[in-house]
Amino acid sequence: MTIWVDADACPVVVREILCRAAERTQMPTVFVANQFISTPASQVVRMLQVSSGFDEADNEIVKRVLAGDLVITSDIPLAAEVIAKGATVLNNRGEAYTNANIKAKLNMRDFMETMRSSGVQTGGPAAYSHADRMAFANKLDQWLAKQAGS
Repeated sequence: MTIWVDADACPVVVREILCRAAERTQMPTVFVANQFISTPASQVVRMLQVSSGFDEADNEIVKRVLAGDLVITSDIPLAAEVIAKGATVLNNRGEAYTNANIKAKLNMRDFMETMRSSGVQTGGPAAYSHADRMAFANKLDQWLAKQAGS
């Protein structure tokens, strides 16, 4: 099993949580991004830099992910693709994207995109908070514990 991180927009604090967890559990973790992302010297954490371009990192994750892997992303279309391959998905706020909720998430994303393109100001996501960080860390720990028990 591997943790794949859509790292281009991943908050630094989430990357730090992931690196600590990877070292603690020896879970292979790969940060995939168009730009170089600094990672600690590690046997289990690595950085995979892909060429710049729209969805290059997403495409690389989809190509490499296997059933049972974990993907960290807030990109809902990417989440839908890797869920279809049997992966688990968490966003950086600890919310799981699943077969049960991904279609509704895609529909809402498309609706909001249509609203924005028609000129409606929809606002952005709330600032990343301590509660978000804790929720992410807790969900990650739950997933890791489940893998250790398997």
